[in-house]
Amino acid sequence: MLNKRKMVDRVADVTRLPRKQVEEVINVFLDVIIEKLSLDEKINLSGFGVFEVKVRKGRRGVNPRKPSELIDIPDVRIAKFRPGKTLKENVK
Repeated sequence: MLNKRKMVDRVADVTRLPRKQVEEVINVFLDVIIEKLSLDEKINLSGFGVFEVKVRKGRRGVNPRKPSELIDIPDVRIAKFRPGKTLKENVK
């Protein structure tokens, strides 16, 4: 599994840039994605995919602790990712 630390190491190896500099760039990249999504902006990375915020509509549900009790589940905003063409083709 690739985690953030391993991603930084891999990018640093490929680019031959200092690990600290690569880590800073990746952190800023992720911060920008979070910031833009929090402002309801869509992020389109050509070939890779699109990050966007969607609203999952509220619904009636069942309380798992008391199955006889119905509860209202409110609307919730969630981050979604749709893979781009290049990503889809390379994953096949």
